[in-house]
Amino acid sequence: MAKKKSSAEKRHRQSEERRLRNKSVKTALRTSAKKVVVFVQKKEGEDAALALKDMIKRIDTAARKGIIKKNTAARKKSRMQKLFNTLQAVN
Repeated sequence: MAKKKSSAEKRHRQSEERRLRNKSVKTALRTSAKKVVVFVQKKEGEDAALALKDMIKRIDTAARKGIIKKNTAARKKSRMQKLFNTLQAVN
């Protein structure tokens, strides 16, 4: 608990800034994952590969910063790689 009102206000400002920053990172993760899914469904291999690479980079960065947990990052990367591999198996 904060000892002074001013320190509580500062802590609130800091947590709000972090919340917004984390929210934007998570939104970008979801968008990049959606791009991978769309490219795989359209069977566009090269675009899907680039989107997957970008998504993995974003996931690793978020996990390193503690925005998402390490196991969550591994699970998301694994599932997307599996989806991408189905495209490779068809060709």
